[in-house]
Amino acid sequence: MITMSQFWHALMLSLAVSGLACLIGAVAGIPLGTALAEFSFRGRGVLLTIVHAFMGLPPVVVGVFTFVVIARHGTLGSLGLCYTPGAMVIVQVILATPIIAGFTHASLEDVDPRLGLQAMSLGATRAQAVLVKMREARAGLVAAIIAGFGRVIAEVGAVTIVGGAINGQTDTLTTLAVKLTRQGRDNLAMLVGVVLIAVAITVNIFLTRLQVDRGASEVEKRVTGYAS
Repeated sequence: MITMSQFWHALMLSLAVSGLACLIGAVAGIPLGTALAEFSFRGRGVLLTIVHAFMGLPPVVVGVFTFVVIARHGTLGSLGLCYTPGAMVIVQVILATPIIAGFTHASLEDVDPRLGLQAMSLGATRAQAVLVKMREARAGLVAAIIAGFGRVIAEVGAVTIVGGAINGQTDTLTTLAVKLTRQGRDNLAMLVGVVLIAVAITVNIFLTRLQVDRGASEVEKRVTGYAS
């Protein structure tokens, strides 16, 4: 029997684990995608191919390989990560990072390259020119984060393997929905699904609204600057 307290714990854990994983994935993925789009270096093509391949990485495979490493007999077994929220964050970071990096790369590739050249002709450094292009591609960067969050918040296979889906400890909304379905409590499982959809939509709206507000603020600053 699943209690209301277990439901709320699963909801809070889902938000905490997926939110942290998405944040770490963004911190790693956005610079990686930017480097792949804006700089030439040895191995760039190989690295880009790996990123694209990992965007479609099967979650169960990530879960199995991570479990082998963090299990008691594994390389990092002494850390005691197995069947903990920390292990769930690890697998979700692995899943989110290449998606965010890939979307970031694609977004910056779509920006007119003349924008960066124009900025440099006006005295901007290479790094400043890249930042100009990133501001221009901010809608795509927000979409990258949304895609990464959508991937991990809906994850069930990998988090079950490394987290164990333990009642009141490592259960997330997705693993809870699976349990309810197996128990024949379809209505409750559907309710959990609706909550999961609501969470995804809310995060989507929040990030989109944040991007729109920042864009409007920048436009206002430019208009004010021109007026002065």
